[in-house]
Amino acid sequence: MKVNSVELIKKLSNAYGAPGFEDDVVEIIKKDFGHVFNIKEDSMRNLVLYRKNHDGNKPVIMLDGHSDEVGFIIKSIKANGTMRFLPLGGWMAQNVPAHKVMIKNEEGKYVEGIIATKPPHFITGPVTLQPISDMVIDVGATSYDEVINTFKIEPGAPVIPHAEFSFNEETGVMLGKAFDNRLGCGCVLETLLALEGLDLPVDVVGSISVQEEVGCRGAKVNANTIKPNLAIVFEGSPADDTFMDKYDSQGALKKGTQIRHYDKRLIANHRLISLAKSTSKENNIPYQCAVRSGGGTDAGPIHIEESAVPCLILGTPVRYAHTHYGFSALSDYKASIDLAAALIRDMTVNTLNFL
Repeated sequence: MKVNSVELIKKLSNAYGAPGFEDDVVEIIKKDFGHVFNIKEDSMRNLVLYRKNHDGNKPVIMLDGHSDEVGFIIKSIKANGTMRFLPLGGWMAQNVPAHKVMIKNEEGKYVEGIIATKPPHFITGPVTLQPISDMVIDVGATSYDEVINTFKIEPGAPVIPHAEFSFNEETGVMLGKAFDNRLGCGCVLETLLALEGLDLPVDVVGSISVQEEVGCRGAKVNANTIKPNLAIVFEGSPADDTFMDKYDSQGALKKGTQIRHYDKRLIANHRLISLAKSTSKENNIPYQCAVRSGGGTDAGPIHIEESAVPCLILGTPVRYAHTHYGFSALSDYKASIDLAAALIRDMTVNTLNFL
């Protein structure tokens, strides 16, 4: 099966999927790829994707991408019809207000709203950054009853940033929301497709994991289900090329896939890192190395499951991750897929045992 990468990313990016509410993303993958892979779904909405020629008696390589995006959840409704909310995932307060959001109501329909703060016209003294706890979501209602009875919104409703995907064919750069981590989901699917029909000494299993942004919860479940001997974790990693020089930058657009050596939840397997770098060089696949002072990925829980799992994190740099909009280069996305596929095609049982 061949896919158009841009169209796949567009569909995944535009889908709504706050942590704990990834249903729309899951349905797209099941509908579009259910005839290609054997897909299993659990009650958390994690997906496990098995190739048609899955053996079941070979060492297992897990390909992981998380389906959720940073979002919000309605906490309470005020008498005037505005709503208090809490963040789902890591947000910086200055990136939150004055943006459009979509709230999924009790009928499963999406209601447009905006995130609002107190206007400067009504603030005495210096205008300072307001915390998220002082912000509200406004759907144009004028009372509590209107929100409940007309808009059918109640506390607990998920809230998702609204942004429409676009692609600049001249520059090869994509603009959209949820690149962290719908790009990773796309990499899982396209890597599996790149291996379609190959008789490998390993079983390759896809993992679409939920709730990464709130503690990597789904990946822990999927790792227990898949029981991998090695995992490749695809991420939409935060780019740093707009505020660091070319020597310090480790997540630049159009510099290739990002091989992560370290973050707060993982010290990468150095043997696997060396193998990834040598494979990149042999196949002329561009890469950049990352040593992160913060952050974490699904590799955090995966690598300490079972009897320890070597994990390789391949990131597609995303400018302005964890905001409403991000830029990402299609060439970096493809480099992640190319490197993962090359590694797996060359993988042997002896190599796995060496790691």
